[in-house]
Amino acid sequence: MKKKFENKVVWITGASSGIGEATAYRFAEEGAKLILTALEMDLLEEVAKKCKKLGSPDVAAMPFDLSQTNGLEALAIGAWAVFGHIDILYNNAGISQRGTTIETDMSVIRKVMDIDYFAPVILTKKILPRMIERGGGQLVVTTSIAGRFGFPLRCAYSSAKHALYGFFETVQAETYDQNIRVTIVCPGRVQTNISKYALEKDGRQHGKMDAGQAGGVTPQQAADKIVKAVYRKKREVLVGRYELLMAYIKQFFPGCAAKLARRIKPM
Repeated sequence: MKKKFENKVVWITGASSGIGEATAYRFAEEGAKLILTALEMDLLEEVAKKCKKLGSPDVAAMPFDLSQTNGLEALAIGAWAVFGHIDILYNNAGISQRGTTIETDMSVIRKVMDIDYFAPVILTKKILPRMIERGGGQLVVTTSIAGRFGFPLRCAYSSAKHALYGFFETVQAETYDQNIRVTIVCPGRVQTNISKYALEKDGRQHGKMDAGQAGGVTPQQAADKIVKAVYRKKREVLVGRYELLMAYIKQFFPGCAAKLARRIKPM
């Protein structure tokens, strides 16, 4: 039986752990050729080995620090050249933040925006014209329910995730008739290291998994839902548990959502 992503080329950023790692394994099981990007080469190589064992016919590891935005265009050109094209670009990499708006240093806000917003924008702008010229493709991006409403201690993170919605919804409106499809992944709480690596107000790492994060869905559960949504070319997929109710409350009862957001215990 033919696999769902047989011979498709999928480029995943943030592929060394969490959602990125788990989706890499699911794409590998479905026969995709993979390009994996993250900061740590040693971790990427381990993920790449497992992807090959799971069924990926070819895997390339391309480590890069996405906060170094000046090098992203060259990274995108290099990624396209690996297999001669990219069918699916999954902008998944991201970093979170813990700090009030007043106390958070501007350097932290800029770094979060560089990794979470400008990096996906730059990579997409370099890959998108090539996809269109080739006849189409798919863009996937990890946002957050924090991109649906403001959240305490997340001024930079929530801003970046809101911005991703605006950018990728615009891209879809502009390029739908050119056979480009966009899938926006909106996670709630997933058991990843995102809270451990989150930046405090002064740029130091948060260094611990928040209780809400620990009680979330597993990366494997998230990956199953995400890869199914990508295959079906869904416009948006929400991933999580009861916390996702906030997205619907915001949509239909915005005043109530604002009150609930004010009562969320900062962590």
